[in-house]
Amino acid sequence: MKSADTPHEASVNTELVVSEAAPTAEPTEAPEELATATSQLNTAEDMDGDSKKSQSYAHNRRNNNYGYIKYVSLVVLTLQNAVLGLSMRYSRIRNVEMYSAAAAVLMAEVFKLIICVCLVMQESGGVKNGARSMYNIVILNVRDTLRVCVPSFLYIVQNNLLYVSASNLDAATYQVTYQLKILTTAFFAVLVLKRHLKKWQWLALAILAAGVALVQLSSTEKANAVKPDHMPEQSKILGFSAALAACFISGFAGIYFEKVLKESDISVWMRNVQLSLLSLPFGGITYLINEGTKNNLLKGFDGFVWYLVLLQAAGGLIVAVVVKYADNILKGFATSVAIIISCIASIYIFDFNLTVQFAVGTMFVIVSIFLYGYVPKKPEPRTSLSV
Repeated sequence: MKSADTPHEASVNTELVVSEAAPTAEPTEAPEELATATSQLNTAEDMDGDSKKSQSYAHNRRNNNYGYIKYVSLVVLTLQNAVLGLSMRYSRIRNVEMYSAAAAVLMAEVFKLIICVCLVMQESGGVKNGARSMYNIVILNVRDTLRVCVPSFLYIVQNNLLYVSASNLDAATYQVTYQLKILTTAFFAVLVLKRHLKKWQWLALAILAAGVALVQLSSTEKANAVKPDHMPEQSKILGFSAALAACFISGFAGIYFEKVLKESDISVWMRNVQLSLLSLPFGGITYLINEGTKNNLLKGFDGFVWYLVLLQAAGGLIVAVVVKYADNILKGFATSVAIIISCIASIYIFDFNLTVQFAVGTMFVIVSIFLYGYVPKKPEPRTSLSV
């Protein structure tokens, strides 16, 4: 339909045609033709209006679904961050047969591999297509697969160090200290990816370091607290050292893996298949070094440990969803809420003594998370009104 064919213009054109054709045409046909043309025009306009309404409805529905996924994933990430730290700590101080941390890390990689394989098949449109894609990318393209050897090894070491840290630090201190990974990630981003940080990001990193220092220097145990007989000896120095080493490894491995992702068009789920597949031999070697062959791999594994393994396996996948649907501010908010939940839960579950120094240090860390992820809004372009 041309833009000039408005209802008014259509009726005028029809009347002109009728007046010119009056001597030769039957006069009774003109009103019918006029009614038909007007009816068709109104029907077309109604269809255009319905089409626009349908498109607007679909657009709003997509936006609603997008927002729903974004906030649900953030809630899940918040709970996962808080519950994982608390669960790891609780699993290491229970009065039961102790499981091997190396075995837990290895089994988490097995579950992660299974989940990622299923996601690749869903992404590829079926089991057959997914299997063909994995064979072509993972098996045939060996050189590309070997590129993720470095992060796969580092992540195994990192996860084992986190268990050492959780065994020697209370859940709240562990949760706050592990936020130093923001500092190490920024360091390697500048060093490896040649990124330039803003002034407020450097300030945020300084505040983060000060906050973690305050938390570590604070007294986190009650003076009159008595350690239960079943609890192993704990060393805060060992716990902090393990967390610090895990932060450095996390920073480098994360930046390296990001570089690998950006240099190819392979999906993040396929990359995670490669990552988990190569992590299995490293995890097995780590277990043999720590435990040898004398113990059963699943020694000490009960329902709670299996739950912990699944929780750890799902963590990286949840982060991938959040990165896709949310921004840094919302992700920082989720991390901050997780820290607060860990602190409050530690008071009631682990008889944690919240000191003023610890609270101030925690607030420093939370502020630094928001400040580092802050992205200023660009000023809207001015529009001139034409009269």
